[in-house]
Amino acid sequence: MNQPTLSLPSFAKINWSLEILGKRPDGYHEVSTLLETISLHDDLHFEASEDGRVLLSCDNPNIPTDNDNLVVRAAHALQERSNVELGARIRLAKRIPVKAGLGGASSNAAVALLALAQLWQVEPTVPDLFEIAAKLGADVPFFLLGGCVHATGTGTTLSPLPAESELVRHLIVITPNAGVSTVAAYATLNSRALTTKNANPILSVSQSEANAENSQPWPQEDSLKNDFESVIFDIEPEIRRTKETLLQAGALGALLAGSGSSVFGIFADEEDQRRAANEIQLEAGWRIFPCVTVSQTEYLRAVGS
Repeated sequence: MNQPTLSLPSFAKINWSLEILGKRPDGYHEVSTLLETISLHDDLHFEASEDGRVLLSCDNPNIPTDNDNLVVRAAHALQERSNVELGARIRLAKRIPVKAGLGGASSNAAVALLALAQLWQVEPTVPDLFEIAAKLGADVPFFLLGGCVHATGTGTTLSPLPAESELVRHLIVITPNAGVSTVAAYATLNSRALTTKNANPILSVSQSEANAENSQPWPQEDSLKNDFESVIFDIEPEIRRTKETLLQAGALGALLAGSGSSVFGIFADEEDQRRAANEIQLEAGWRIFPCVTVSQTEYLRAVGS
């Protein structure tokens, strides 16, 4: 007897702004960031099983398929929270570069939660779903919503932006042949004293500024900001060259994605995007992804939520 199946896209994200506001008493960092989903995506294929096991396969041999993968951990967490005895066979078709600042693993985990809840016919409450997501990773709750969102706290306190801010933007994402771990990036930020002992006043002022910025339509090319750039570009000059390449190709603005290593550029329209993609001379190992932003309405429709 055939088991129910479901296939869903798993979209990447960019950060229009990313400010590291200080270190919290719990050891995590306080952030203020504006995220948006983009059309670059993986594909996840799910098939329910009756044996209770969660089996993951992937077309990229470098991706772990055991409990080190957030998809597997998301499935187990949902099983436990909802007392599910069913299992699933999951196949991941990977396009989003790994450890590139594009949120691929977090997106995969969120989509797994949404898909398996439907496939197993369980109905977790919205708070339950967000609680599971937050325990999996700071970016996972965002991918339950998609679109353009202001995230604060550790990145799990979310405020969707008005629909009029979700203009379709034409982007080019380049992932160079370089990488820096998020842990190393934060450690370098700390060594540069971007976190101070007198953090609370800084947090208060920074959050007020962020709220003022959010009253304006986003994104604005002259407001692009990522605190990681100052350290990542020194650690990996190849990532700096990626940004320079996009600007030389006519990008209206360019920014490091998350903690890197990808960099995205914004282009005026599809024609400029296409021209730039054809003109950019990629260095060995660089990957290029022309894409567009994905609104919350489009996102929720695509993931069936």
